[in-house]
Amino acid sequence: MAEVRAEMVANVWKVVAAEGDHVDDGDTLVILESMKMEMPIEAPVAGTVAEIKVKEGEPVQEGALVVVIHEG
Repeated sequence: MAEVRAEMVANVWKVVAAEGDHVDDGDTLVILESMKMEMPIEAPVAGTVAEIKVKEGEPVQEGALVVVIHEG
């Protein structure tokens, strides 16, 4: 299981992946926005999206859990 976390304080601009989706290493899961810059959060491993822990429009803190992926 891989836990994907926010690297900075930002707002969730768009949730790209959905629970149950298969993703490959490097696929965009969520796009964060901070100071008018968009930053994609990418899958660190291939697998199935188990949980999306954020919603569009909500703020996230640095280190916040964003997505859980079951590897494989």
